[in-house]
Amino acid sequence: MSFLLDTNILSVHLRLPSGLAHRFFQYSGRLSTTSVVLGELFVWAYNRPDPSIVLKAIDELLLQEVSVLDFDRDCANVFGRIRIELRRRGIDVPSVDLMIASAALVYDLTLVTHNTADFRNIPGLRLEDWLTP
Repeated sequence: MSFLLDTNILSVHLRLPSGLAHRFFQYSGRLSTTSVVLGELFVWAYNRPDPSIVLKAIDELLLQEVSVLDFDRDCANVFGRIRIELRRRGIDVPSVDLMIASAALVYDLTLVTHNTADFRNIPGLRLEDWLTP
């Protein structure tokens, strides 16, 4: 099984690498994230008084362990289809979360997030939470 890591999982790993190290070792070579999540991590970095520490961690720690998948045309297509499908059922999912979920579906990956509430209504999406015992 391969995984797509959400922002909250990666931010925990960047702050406390030892906390999720066993998962990163266990699934080495099968961990990805999206350019959307990477963008959120850069927002987090630049919002700090000294972004250099987080920027260095992203470059040296994260990008050596996790591949970054582009949010491409196929992801955009799935995003649009699912947005309308959910909207017709009266379900609203934040756009960024739906973009991340769309990438997981396109690339056939299990989404790892601590924010399962925003993702649980997305049809066909496999979820895991590595932060809840």
